Amino acid sequence: MIEPSMPALSANTDLHETLAVLTSHLHPNANHKENMGFLKDVFSEKGLGYLMMIHEKLKLYERHSPTPIFLHASRLADDLSEDLQNGILQEDERELLLLLGAPHLKAVLEAHDTVAQKNFDPVLPPLVNDVDHEQDEESVKIVRLVKNTEPLGATIRREESTGAVVVARIMRGGAADRSGLVHVGDELREVNGNLITHKRPDEISHILSQSKGSITLKIIPAIVEDGKTKESRVYIRALFDYIPLEDRAAPCQEAGLPFKRGDILQVVSQEDATWWQAKKVGDSNMRAALIPSANFQERRLRYRQKTSSLPLCTSPNVIKYQPAPADDVDAQDKGETSFRLQRERQSSPREDFYDFHVYEEVVLYVPRPGDRPRLVVLLGSLGSRTAELKQRMIADMPKIYGLAVPHTSRPRKNYEREGVEYHFITKTHFQADIHNGKFIEHGEYKDNLYGTSLMSIHRTLLQNKICLVDVQPEALKVLRTAAFKPFVVFVRPSLLEAEMKPFGSCSSLLGAGVAEHDLQDMRQSAEELERCYGHLLDHILVKEATPGAAAQLHTVLEHLRLEPQWLPATWMET
Repeated sequence: MIEPSMPALSANTDLHETLAVLTSHLHPNANHKENMGFLKDVFSEKGLGYLMMIHEKLKLYERHSPTPIFLHASRLADDLSEDLQNGILQEDERELLLLLGAPHLKAVLEAHDTVAQKNFDPVLPPLVNDVDHEQDEESVKIVRLVKNTEPLGATIRREESTGAVVVARIMRGGAADRSGLVHVGDELREVNGNLITHKRPDEISHILSQSKGSITLKIIPAIVEDGKTKESRVYIRALFDYIPLEDRAAPCQEAGLPFKRGDILQVVSQEDATWWQAKKVGDSNMRAALIPSANFQERRLRYRQKTSSLPLCTSPNVIKYQPAPADDVDAQDKGETSFRLQRERQSSPREDFYDFHVYEEVVLYVPRPGDRPRLVVLLGSLGSRTAELKQRMIADMPKIYGLAVPHTSRPRKNYEREGVEYHFITKTHFQADIHNGKFIEHGEYKDNLYGTSLMSIHRTLLQNKICLVDVQPEALKVLRTAAFKPFVVFVRPSLLEAEMKPFGSCSSLLGAGVAEHDLQDMRQSAEELERCYGHLLDHILVKEATPGAAAQLHTVLEHLRLEPQWLPATWMET
């Protein structure tokens, strides 16, 4: 029985405290001595007291533990941003996209996810008696996965030291990843009841890929370290084409992600130094696939260059049309055209700027009211007449487009105005500006210097006009900066589309008098420019008649002014 003097117990008294109070007030009488003695022994058992303490800690945790509604708020915000990118945005959608891209909001969401994904489970007191954790047999797990036509989303390899078949990687978003039951390092013993320990990895991969419906796996789990796996949210622009089925080095060709130059990829895992996991932006497939890492692809390219007789990108005799200065009186008197066909030996492109660039990290840029227009750079192959296209754009829409007024060291003529036809400076001043790197291009004609300066470009952009410049590709080394955010358009003549026709039938596209060797030079010029500088191009314009080309380019640039764009991450850091 319980003594009447036992203190009252409140609703807030812990269960183990209640047990202690009850135990201290139990005094068996003569009639129930044996039963009450047994009850007292039970209540006094130290192990039961520990269990009650564990029970109370769990109840307290259950009452006070905040549970996040969503573990990956930053991922949800990124997915929402991707959805908003597709199509023309309304005003409220544009405002939401800007808000989601704000650094402070991203930091708050990332902090939320860090806290939400941490383990705040209570630290339970140890049991009194030691427990023998040694097991005579290995722990075996039976996993059942549901798989339709999609790949399982995992690759395997054989351990050289033990011969065991283990899971090499798990593709993010695949069937294996979504299940949460298979981990990297798990040893695979059976597939659908069939022993696989003596099969080759390619045979096992074939069995897994051919299996439909449910797959039953017998696995020996690996020891997984908490917090070891962390999803990446890096976006890159591919600067080369990739076909996994042609890549013999791929660990699993079927698990590769095919892409083309210019595609935007989201890298979700960089844990493997050789093979990253990525998804195409805008692709409805949520399963990640394998792509070669930047370091691995660059090493492959360098090896190919060393073992190949031809370098990756050479600059042979590049042929270009160069406009003569407007005051070339001698040429006009002789009835010559305003273009002179010239052959020039170009210096080899700098390796660190052009070669071995396989990916470029990018971020989404949403144009805002008041932002300076992006610089538009026209790169033209031989016969494209980019200067003519530029002049047509400015003549048709002078309030939208402008040019960078060139500098010259020649004397100003009576009808010329400073800052309209040219900026007139002395030759000494011009040479000093060349030395100080103020020109993107410059040259000499009849002992007079001509050139386009960086300051002239800035002046046009400050007028809120889109500045059009037609330059040689080498000028991109100076122009590809956060200050200009250049949009690079490659202009090539439409005759190159008629590749299979006889040369004679193509000559009418540029007028009479274009010889076969000139057409070959034009084709070679276009191919060489795209091969060497294709990774820097944002748009390719096939030019037929100048008015039509101007209209096409205007449509492209209108989209550029209004819609979100992927820009190099380095441009957005300043």
